[in-house]
Amino acid sequence: MSPAAPPPVTPAPSAATSATTSAGPPRPASRLLDWRVRFGALALIWGFSFLLIKVGTEGFAPFQVTFGRLLFGTAVLAVALVVKRDRLPRGARVWGHLTVAAFLLNALPFSLFAYAELTIPSTLAGICNATTPLWGMLLSLVALSEDRPTRVRAAGLGIGFVGVLTVLGAWQGFSGLDATGTALALLASFSYAVGWIYVRRTLAGTGASNLSLAGSQVGLATLQLAVVTPLFTSMPDSVELLPLLAVVALGALGTGYAMLLQYGIVAEVGPTTASMVTYFIPVIATAAGVTLLGERLGWNTPVGAVVVLAGAALTQTRSSRRRKAPLPEAREPAPAPRESASCS
Repeated sequence: MSPAAPPPVTPAPSAATSATTSAGPPRPASRLLDWRVRFGALALIWGFSFLLIKVGTEGFAPFQVTFGRLLFGTAVLAVALVVKRDRLPRGARVWGHLTVAAFLLNALPFSLFAYAELTIPSTLAGICNATTPLWGMLLSLVALSEDRPTRVRAAGLGIGFVGVLTVLGAWQGFSGLDATGTALALLASFSYAVGWIYVRRTLAGTGASNLSLAGSQVGLATLQLAVVTPLFTSMPDSVELLPLLAVVALGALGTGYAMLLQYGIVAEVGPTTASMVTYFIPVIATAAGVTLLGERLGWNTPVGAVVVLAGAALTQTRSSRRRKAPLPEAREPAPAPRESASCS
Protein backbone atom coordinates (compact mmCIF):
# COMPACT_ATOMS: atom_id res chain seq x y z
CA MET A 1 0.00 0.00 0.00
CA SER A 2 0.48 3.17 0.81
CA PRO A 3 1.31 1.62 0.19
CA ALA A 4 4.25 1.71 0.16
CA ALA A 5 5.21 3.37 0.55
CA PRO A 6 7.60 2.12 -1.97
CA PRO A 7 11.31 1.43 -2.16
CA PRO A 8 13.38 3.96 -4.00
CA VAL A 9 15.57 2.21 -6.53
CA THR A 10 15.93 -0.77 -8.78
CA PRO A 11 16.91 -3.96 -6.97
CA ALA A 12 20.45 -5.23 -7.17
CA PRO A 13 20.29 -7.76 -9.98
CA SER A 14 23.25 -9.76 -8.74
CA ALA A 15 21.95 -10.51 -5.26
CA ALA A 16 20.33 -13.85 -6.02
CA THR A 17 23.08 -14.84 -8.43
CA SER A 18 25.92 -14.15 -6.01
CA ALA A 19 24.14 -16.05 -3.26
CA THR A 20 23.83 -19.09 -5.50
CA THR A 21 27.45 -18.87 -6.66
CA SER A 22 28.97 -18.61 -3.21
CA ALA A 23 26.80 -21.11 -1.41
CA GLY A 24 26.28 -23.66 -4.16
CA PRO A 25 22.94 -24.63 -5.73
CA PRO A 26 20.00 -23.59 -3.55
CA ARG A 27 17.50 -26.06 -2.19
CA PRO A 28 14.51 -25.41 -4.46
CA ALA A 29 11.75 -26.63 -2.17
CA SER A 30 12.77 -24.65 0.91
CA ARG A 31 13.57 -21.48 -1.03
CA LEU A 32 10.28 -21.55 -2.92
CA LEU A 33 8.36 -22.02 0.30
CA ASP A 34 10.36 -19.26 1.93
CA TRP A 35 9.71 -16.54 -0.65
CA ARG A 36 6.07 -17.53 -1.05
CA VAL A 37 5.50 -17.21 2.68
CA ARG A 38 7.18 -13.79 2.67
CA PHE A 39 5.22 -12.80 -0.43
CA GLY A 40 1.97 -13.64 1.35
CA ALA A 41 3.05 -11.74 4.44
CA LEU A 42 3.90 -8.70 2.32
CA ALA A 43 0.51 -8.77 0.59
CA LEU A 44 -1.26 -9.03 3.96
CA ILE A 45 0.74 -6.20 5.52
CA TRP A 46 0.18 -3.80 2.65
CA GLY A 47 -3.44 -4.86 2.23
CA PHE A 48 -4.18 -4.17 5.90
CA SER A 49 -2.42 -0.79 5.74
CA PHE A 50 -5.59 0.91 4.55
CA LEU A 51 -7.52 -0.44 7.51
CA LEU A 52 -4.76 0.76 9.85
CA ILE A 53 -4.90 4.23 8.30
CA LYS A 54 -8.65 4.34 8.88
CA VAL A 55 -8.27 3.27 12.53
CA GLY A 56 -5.38 5.68 13.06
CA THR A 57 -7.38 8.68 11.84
CA GLU A 58 -10.03 7.93 14.47
CA GLY A 59 -7.60 9.14 17.14
CA PHE A 60 -5.11 11.35 15.34
CA ALA A 61 -5.07 14.00 12.62
CA PRO A 62 -4.03 12.73 9.17
CA PHE A 63 -0.64 14.47 9.30
CA GLN A 64 -0.03 12.91 12.72
CA VAL A 65 -0.85 9.46 11.37
CA THR A 66 1.59 10.00 8.49
CA PHE A 67 4.32 11.35 10.74
CA GLY A 68 3.97 8.44 13.16
CA ARG A 69 3.98 5.98 10.30
CA LEU A 70 7.18 7.42 8.85
CA LEU A 71 8.84 7.72 12.27
CA PHE A 72 8.32 4.05 13.17
CA GLY A 73 9.19 2.97 9.63
CA THR A 74 12.45 4.91 9.83
CA ALA A 75 13.25 3.26 13.16
CA VAL A 76 12.92 -0.22 11.66
CA LEU A 77 15.04 0.64 8.63
CA ALA A 78 17.66 2.34 10.84
CA VAL A 79 17.98 -0.82 12.92
CA ALA A 80 18.39 -2.85 9.72
CA LEU A 81 21.14 -0.46 8.53
CA VAL A 82 23.00 -0.85 11.83
CA VAL A 83 22.66 -4.64 11.86
CA LYS A 84 23.91 -4.94 8.28
CA ARG A 85 26.57 -2.26 8.86
CA ASP A 86 25.43 -0.46 5.76
CA ARG A 87 26.47 3.10 5.03
CA LEU A 88 24.30 6.06 4.07
CA PRO A 89 24.48 7.41 0.51
CA ARG A 90 27.14 9.96 -0.31
CA GLY A 91 26.98 13.14 -2.35
CA ALA A 92 24.80 16.24 -2.20
CA ARG A 93 23.21 15.42 -5.55
CA VAL A 94 22.04 11.99 -4.36
CA TRP A 95 20.59 13.48 -1.19
CA GLY A 96 18.82 16.14 -3.23
CA HIS A 97 17.18 13.49 -5.41
CA LEU A 98 16.29 11.46 -2.32
CA THR A 99 14.57 14.51 -0.83
CA VAL A 100 12.34 14.79 -3.89
CA ALA A 101 11.71 11.04 -3.91
CA ALA A 102 10.81 11.14 -0.21
CA PHE A 103 8.17 13.76 -0.94
CA LEU A 104 6.68 12.04 -4.00
CA LEU A 105 6.79 8.44 -2.72
CA ASN A 106 6.23 8.86 1.00
CA ALA A 107 5.32 12.23 2.52
CA LEU A 108 2.76 13.31 -0.08
CA PRO A 109 0.92 10.04 -0.91
CA PHE A 110 0.88 8.85 2.71
CA SER A 111 -0.68 12.15 3.77
CA LEU A 112 -3.16 12.14 0.89
CA PHE A 113 -4.36 8.63 1.74
CA ALA A 114 -4.75 9.59 5.40
CA TYR A 115 -6.86 12.63 4.50
CA ALA A 116 -8.83 10.64 1.92
CA GLU A 117 -9.84 8.01 4.47
CA LEU A 118 -11.50 10.64 6.61
CA THR A 119 -14.37 10.57 4.11
CA ILE A 120 -14.03 7.41 1.97
CA PRO A 121 -13.97 3.72 2.96
CA SER A 122 -10.63 1.94 3.29
CA THR A 123 -11.84 -0.45 0.57
CA LEU A 124 -12.09 2.36 -1.97
CA ALA A 125 -8.68 3.71 -0.93
CA GLY A 126 -7.15 0.29 -1.52
CA ILE A 127 -8.67 0.09 -4.98
CA CYS A 128 -7.48 3.60 -5.86
CA ASN A 129 -3.98 2.50 -4.86
CA ALA A 130 -4.14 -0.16 -7.59
CA THR A 131 -4.38 2.53 -10.26
CA THR A 132 -0.69 3.41 -9.86
CA PRO A 133 0.38 1.25 -12.86
CA LEU A 134 -2.28 2.98 -14.96
CA TRP A 135 -0.91 6.41 -14.07
CA GLY A 136 2.58 5.15 -14.75
CA MET A 137 1.54 3.92 -18.17
CA LEU A 138 -0.09 7.25 -18.96
CA LEU A 139 2.99 9.19 -17.85
CA SER A 140 5.30 6.91 -19.82
CA LEU A 141 3.73 8.25 -23.00
CA VAL A 142 5.43 11.55 -22.23
CA ALA A 143 8.20 10.96 -19.72
CA LEU A 144 9.83 7.68 -20.75
CA SER A 145 10.60 7.82 -24.46
CA GLU A 146 12.67 4.62 -24.26
CA ASP A 147 9.69 2.68 -22.92
CA ARG A 148 7.23 3.01 -25.78
CA PRO A 149 3.83 1.47 -24.99
CA THR A 150 2.62 -1.46 -27.08
CA ARG A 151 -0.95 -1.86 -28.28
CA VAL A 152 -1.60 -4.34 -25.48
CA ARG A 153 -0.38 -1.92 -22.84
CA ALA A 154 -2.40 0.91 -24.37
CA ALA A 155 -5.45 -1.34 -24.27
CA GLY A 156 -4.70 -2.04 -20.61
CA LEU A 157 -4.79 1.68 -19.91
CA GLY A 158 -8.22 1.97 -21.49
CA ILE A 159 -9.53 -1.11 -19.66
CA GLY A 160 -8.20 0.20 -16.36
CA PHE A 161 -9.91 3.54 -16.93
CA VAL A 162 -13.22 1.74 -17.52
CA GLY A 163 -12.62 -0.14 -14.27
CA VAL A 164 -12.11 3.10 -12.35
CA LEU A 165 -15.37 4.49 -13.73
CA THR A 166 -17.11 1.25 -12.72
CA VAL A 167 -15.80 1.46 -9.16
CA LEU A 168 -16.93 5.07 -8.91
CA GLY A 169 -20.38 4.33 -10.36
CA ALA A 170 -20.11 6.84 -13.19
CA TRP A 171 -23.51 5.89 -14.65
CA GLN A 172 -25.10 6.99 -11.35
CA GLY A 173 -23.40 10.36 -11.41
CA PHE A 174 -20.88 9.21 -8.76
CA SER A 175 -23.65 9.40 -6.16
CA GLY A 176 -22.80 8.22 -2.67
CA LEU A 177 -19.08 8.94 -3.04
CA ASP A 178 -17.14 11.76 -1.51
CA ALA A 179 -15.55 13.41 -4.52
CA THR A 180 -12.79 15.14 -2.56
CA GLY A 181 -11.70 12.02 -0.69
CA THR A 182 -11.73 9.93 -3.86
CA ALA A 183 -9.73 12.55 -5.72
CA LEU A 184 -7.14 12.65 -2.92
CA ALA A 185 -6.72 8.86 -3.06
CA LEU A 186 -6.29 8.92 -6.84
CA LEU A 187 -3.84 11.81 -6.52
CA ALA A 188 -1.83 9.74 -4.03
CA SER A 189 -1.58 6.92 -6.58
CA PHE A 190 -0.58 9.45 -9.23
CA SER A 191 2.17 10.71 -6.91
CA TYR A 192 3.54 7.16 -6.63
CA ALA A 193 3.72 6.94 -10.43
CA VAL A 194 5.49 10.30 -10.75
CA GLY A 195 7.87 9.33 -7.97
CA TRP A 196 8.82 6.05 -9.60
CA ILE A 197 9.60 7.78 -12.88
CA TYR A 198 11.70 10.35 -11.05
CA VAL A 199 13.59 7.66 -9.14
CA ARG A 200 14.16 5.64 -12.28
CA ARG A 201 15.76 8.64 -13.95
CA THR A 202 17.83 9.99 -11.06
CA LEU A 203 18.77 7.32 -8.51
CA ALA A 204 19.73 4.32 -10.62
CA GLY A 205 23.44 3.58 -10.55
CA THR A 206 24.28 5.66 -7.48
CA GLY A 207 26.42 2.90 -5.98
CA ALA A 208 24.46 2.92 -2.72
CA SER A 209 22.58 -0.16 -1.56
CA ASN A 210 18.82 -0.44 -1.81
CA LEU A 211 18.55 -0.55 1.99
CA SER A 212 20.67 2.56 2.36
CA LEU A 213 18.58 4.49 -0.17
CA ALA A 214 15.30 3.27 1.31
CA GLY A 215 16.27 4.16 4.87
CA SER A 216 17.52 7.58 3.80
CA GLN A 217 14.39 8.27 1.76
CA VAL A 218 11.98 7.37 4.55
CA GLY A 219 14.10 9.29 7.05
CA LEU A 220 13.94 12.41 4.88
CA ALA A 221 10.18 12.02 4.55
CA THR A 222 9.97 11.85 8.36
CA LEU A 223 11.85 15.15 8.60
CA GLN A 224 9.49 16.72 6.06
CA LEU A 225 6.45 15.68 8.11
CA ALA A 226 8.17 16.78 11.32
CA VAL A 227 8.20 20.30 9.89
CA VAL A 228 4.70 20.26 8.41
CA THR A 229 2.72 18.45 11.15
CA PRO A 230 3.06 21.08 13.94
CA LEU A 231 1.96 23.81 11.53
CA PHE A 232 -1.41 22.18 10.79
CA THR A 233 -2.20 20.09 13.86
CA SER A 234 -2.18 20.31 17.64
CA MET A 235 -1.52 17.62 20.19
CA PRO A 236 -4.62 15.45 20.86
CA ASP A 237 -6.30 15.93 24.23
CA SER A 238 -6.01 12.20 24.89
CA VAL A 239 -4.33 9.26 23.21
CA GLU A 240 -6.46 6.20 22.60
CA LEU A 241 -4.73 2.84 22.58
CA LEU A 242 -6.23 1.35 19.42
CA PRO A 243 -5.38 4.26 17.07
CA LEU A 244 -1.89 4.42 18.59
CA LEU A 245 -1.31 0.72 17.98
CA ALA A 246 -2.62 1.15 14.42
CA VAL A 247 -0.08 3.91 13.72
CA VAL A 248 2.76 1.90 15.24
CA ALA A 249 1.85 -1.16 13.16
CA LEU A 250 1.40 0.98 10.05
CA GLY A 251 4.92 2.35 10.41
CA ALA A 252 6.87 -0.58 11.79
CA LEU A 253 5.20 -3.23 9.62
CA GLY A 254 3.59 -1.43 6.67
CA THR A 255 6.51 0.92 5.98
CA GLY A 256 9.68 -0.45 7.57
CA TYR A 257 9.42 -4.23 7.66
CA ALA A 258 7.41 -4.43 4.43
CA MET A 259 10.18 -2.67 2.51
CA LEU A 260 12.72 -5.15 3.87
CA LEU A 261 10.47 -8.02 2.84
CA GLN A 262 10.03 -6.62 -0.65
CA TYR A 263 13.74 -6.17 -1.26
CA GLY A 264 14.41 -9.76 -0.20
CA ILE A 265 11.74 -11.09 -2.53
CA VAL A 266 12.96 -8.99 -5.46
CA ALA A 267 16.54 -10.18 -4.92
CA GLU A 268 15.41 -13.84 -4.80
CA VAL A 269 12.78 -14.15 -7.53
CA GLY A 270 13.12 -10.93 -9.51
CA PRO A 271 11.04 -7.75 -9.86
CA THR A 272 8.43 -9.22 -12.21
CA THR A 273 7.25 -11.88 -9.77
CA ALA A 274 7.61 -9.57 -6.79
CA SER A 275 5.50 -6.88 -8.46
CA MET A 276 2.52 -9.26 -8.55
CA VAL A 277 1.91 -8.41 -4.89
CA THR A 278 0.27 -5.25 -6.23
CA TYR A 279 -2.72 -7.25 -7.44
CA PHE A 280 -3.41 -8.84 -4.05
CA ILE A 281 -3.41 -5.58 -2.09
CA PRO A 282 -6.89 -4.27 -3.08
CA VAL A 283 -8.39 -7.73 -2.55
CA ILE A 284 -7.03 -7.90 0.99
CA ALA A 285 -7.89 -4.26 1.68
CA THR A 286 -11.47 -4.88 0.59
CA ALA A 287 -11.83 -8.05 2.65
CA ALA A 288 -10.40 -6.32 5.72
CA GLY A 289 -12.62 -3.26 5.35
CA VAL A 290 -15.78 -5.31 4.92
CA THR A 291 -15.17 -7.91 7.63
CA LEU A 292 -13.45 -5.82 10.31
CA LEU A 293 -14.79 -2.30 9.73
CA GLY A 294 -18.25 -3.22 8.44
CA GLU A 295 -17.83 -1.21 5.25
CA ARG A 296 -20.53 -1.80 2.65
CA LEU A 297 -19.88 -2.80 -0.94
CA GLY A 298 -22.01 -2.29 -4.00
CA TRP A 299 -21.67 -4.79 -6.83
CA ASN A 300 -19.74 -2.26 -8.90
CA THR A 301 -16.87 -2.00 -6.41
CA PRO A 302 -15.50 -5.57 -6.67
CA VAL A 303 -16.36 -5.81 -10.37
CA GLY A 304 -14.64 -2.53 -11.13
CA ALA A 305 -11.65 -3.55 -9.01
CA VAL A 306 -11.20 -6.70 -11.10
CA VAL A 307 -11.32 -4.62 -14.28
CA VAL A 308 -8.79 -2.15 -12.84
CA LEU A 309 -6.42 -4.97 -11.93
CA ALA A 310 -6.80 -6.56 -15.36
CA GLY A 311 -5.96 -3.27 -17.03
CA ALA A 312 -3.04 -2.68 -14.69
CA ALA A 313 -1.68 -6.14 -15.44
CA LEU A 314 -1.80 -5.47 -19.17
CA THR A 315 0.08 -2.19 -18.76
CA GLN A 316 2.95 -4.12 -17.18
CA THR A 317 3.51 -6.45 -20.14
CA ARG A 318 6.71 -6.01 -22.08
CA SER A 319 7.46 -6.50 -25.76
CA SER A 320 9.34 -9.70 -26.57
CA ARG A 321 11.46 -7.82 -29.09
CA ARG A 322 14.83 -6.87 -27.70
CA ARG A 323 15.90 -3.29 -27.61
CA LYS A 324 19.11 -2.32 -29.30
CA ALA A 325 20.71 -0.80 -26.22
CA PRO A 326 18.84 -1.73 -23.06
CA LEU A 327 19.52 0.47 -20.08
CA PRO A 328 20.29 -1.03 -16.66
CA GLU A 329 17.58 1.07 -15.04
CA ALA A 330 14.92 -0.21 -17.43
CA ARG A 331 14.06 -2.97 -14.96
CA GLU A 332 11.60 -1.55 -12.51
CA PRO A 333 11.21 -2.79 -8.96
CA ALA A 334 7.86 -3.86 -7.60
CA PRO A 335 5.60 -0.77 -7.48
CA ALA A 336 4.20 0.49 -4.23
CA PRO A 337 0.95 1.14 -4.13
CA ARG A 338 2.99 2.62 -1.96
CA GLU A 339 3.95 2.91 1.16
CA SER A 340 3.27 1.77 -2.75
CA ALA A 341 5.67 3.25 -1.82
CA SER A 342 4.79 2.83 -2.63
CA CYS A 343 2.22 0.81 -1.44
CA SER A 344 0.41 2.19 1.33
